[in-house]
Amino acid sequence: MSLIRPFAGLRPKPDHAAEVVAPPYDVLNTAEARVMAEGRPYSFLHISKPEIDLPEGTDPFSAEVYAKAKENLDAILAKQILFQDQQACYYLYRLIMGEHTQTGLVAVASVPDYDTNRIRKHEFTRPDKEDDRVRQVDALNAQTGPVFLTYRHDANVDQLVETICQQTPEYDLTAEDGVQHTIWVVNDQAQIDELTERFDKMDCLYIADGHHRSAAASRVAAMRKENNKQHSGDESYNYFLTVIFPDNQMQILDYNRVIKDLNGLDRDAFLAAVAKQFQIQEESTAVKPAKSGEFGMYLPGQWYRLTINTDAIPVSDPVGRLDVSLLQNNMIEPVLNISDPRRDKRIDFVGGIRGLQELEKRVDSGEMAVAFALHATGLDDLMAVADADEVMPPKSTWFEPKLADGLVSHILD
Repeated sequence: MSLIRPFAGLRPKPDHAAEVVAPPYDVLNTAEARVMAEGRPYSFLHISKPEIDLPEGTDPFSAEVYAKAKENLDAILAKQILFQDQQACYYLYRLIMGEHTQTGLVAVASVPDYDTNRIRKHEFTRPDKEDDRVRQVDALNAQTGPVFLTYRHDANVDQLVETICQQTPEYDLTAEDGVQHTIWVVNDQAQIDELTERFDKMDCLYIADGHHRSAAASRVAAMRKENNKQHSGDESYNYFLTVIFPDNQMQILDYNRVIKDLNGLDRDAFLAAVAKQFQIQEESTAVKPAKSGEFGMYLPGQWYRLTINTDAIPVSDPVGRLDVSLLQNNMIEPVLNISDPRRDKRIDFVGGIRGLQELEKRVDSGEMAVAFALHATGLDDLMAVADADEVMPPKSTWFEPKLADGLVSHILD
């Protein structure tokens, strides 16, 4: 099996693409999805968030929701809004957000290579979220949410991608959030073969975002293999839908923290506790950390710049030296008594796309007592953790821009 291969994508007819394209299923709640899909009968949200077409209060994990997803997909297929390519293709996918541009390869990647860690992970998954994706894929007989992968950039791949992007794109549209999505179909066999060969020579790929979708693909493949007496390894269920971007084009934003209370401490006592491991400097404006080891902290009406003491940084530990770990291990757990940020209700997380003003808003409203602004995790750090077969703390990375749902899906055997 090759690391990646082309596939016959299920995609919208070009004149319907803008009606179909939708945000990823996991960035909207049900209420937001209902509003966004209103008056848009072909929005992919009817497939990725099908509870919007059932009575309010419907359990989004009930059997009728997955059945509704299949019903909605079949209805859009019947109206010929979507179609499947007749040959196996690759697709190039360019995202433009403001001044930032990144171009990735849409391909299906090998489940066995995921299982053996050639496609490397850096996060734990939750069984309930895995179960949801397994049931969705099984009901639709399709993978509709691409996994966001990255690789160490390769000049030969870059050159080929640029050559292909000189052609006229199949889709070029701007979503409601202002992000531009452009897709090229790669159906030239020589280019397909070269891309397959170039990627197959790579040591590994890395999951940037989509750990639950990857794990679900592995589980579905195992289930179908067990039930297929003629299993050969070439079936489409042995591969999962991905978009693969070079590491030098990726954009990771900060992922910040807000805490409900100061663990019973008054302001002076809290600052004294912070000073045991951090140098503290008052600032007159919002603090966006400029480097690793530096943090912004906001208490009502006042920003502070924190710099961690160098002897608190375990430089040889790829997980322990992350800024999210430094803050957790030297502040959030010992001072604020939050040992499990994955489950503790006293902590919340704010993606950097919302800006530092969101941190001020959450604190000044009285909802939260303190906010912390972090320096964005570097992609080299993510790769180092994955290479060490370790996992990052929860909410360590926030990738922007986000991939859209609905532009290319992968039908299973």
